[in-house]
Amino acid sequence: MGKGGGCVPSKKKKPSSLATTGDGPGIDDDNDATNAPIQIDDDQTTIDGDRTTATNTAGTTTPAISTAAKISSPLKIFVVFYSMYGHVESLAKRMKKGVDSVQGVEATLYRVPETLSQEVVEQMKAPVKDLEIPEITAAELAAADGFLFGFPTRYGCMAAQMKAFFDSTGSLWKEQSLAGKPAGFFVSTGTQGGGQETTAWTAITQLVHHGMLFVPIGYTFGAGMFKMDSIQGGSPYGAGVFAGDGSREATETELALAEHQGNYMAAIVKRLAQP
Repeated sequence: MGKGGGCVPSKKKKPSSLATTGDGPGIDDDNDATNAPIQIDDDQTTIDGDRTTATNTAGTTTPAISTAAKISSPLKIFVVFYSMYGHVESLAKRMKKGVDSVQGVEATLYRVPETLSQEVVEQMKAPVKDLEIPEITAAELAAADGFLFGFPTRYGCMAAQMKAFFDSTGSLWKEQSLAGKPAGFFVSTGTQGGGQETTAWTAITQLVHHGMLFVPIGYTFGAGMFKMDSIQGGSPYGAGVFAGDGSREATETELALAEHQGNYMAAIVKRLAQP
């Protein structure tokens, strides 16, 4: 990791799945197909009477199973976030769009409880919260098949409000109710060196103690993650936005990365749920 704020593929060994030009490692600005976000192909399932066979991307067929074993209800991804000024919330809403675009998977938005008094929140000139997004309790997490947690940074770590919420999950930890469930992160920082990577990185400990699976996005968003002609949040750990002094809004590139992460996580959750 260099001072530029992240790691890039080695110039000595080009990624085999990307074209290589003089513009940078693995990026071909003239090839839209190459620069497009990398997709995860779902296993193709066919039904024959009361028997089901699944053909994977390698062309092999798994043993037939009863259709009763098929997933009948949508898989649930909870997008759980804390947002004081709305930057993380804007990513969360776009992330839900990405999740909902995958058949058989649906996202639900939740916010964690505020720990500051209403008087302090008003003094900080925080906007009124969207009342259509409910607060979540720790116990409700057990109903989800996967998670996307979003929060702003505080000195390179998650905000105290999100940490307080994780601290309230002791009963779930005791029973390991969340073990094996995939989760990802998305963040907001005030400056370019404010923790687009470390805020997510330091949060991984929360997942580890619950036995959860951390799902980063890597560089699956494609060429958009390598562009240097504009300021943009996000990293291989997950989507991100630069808030600045609070007046800067998320750009379309930052929102598109959030939507991609939602779509990517939904595909992962769907794949893990296959019998």
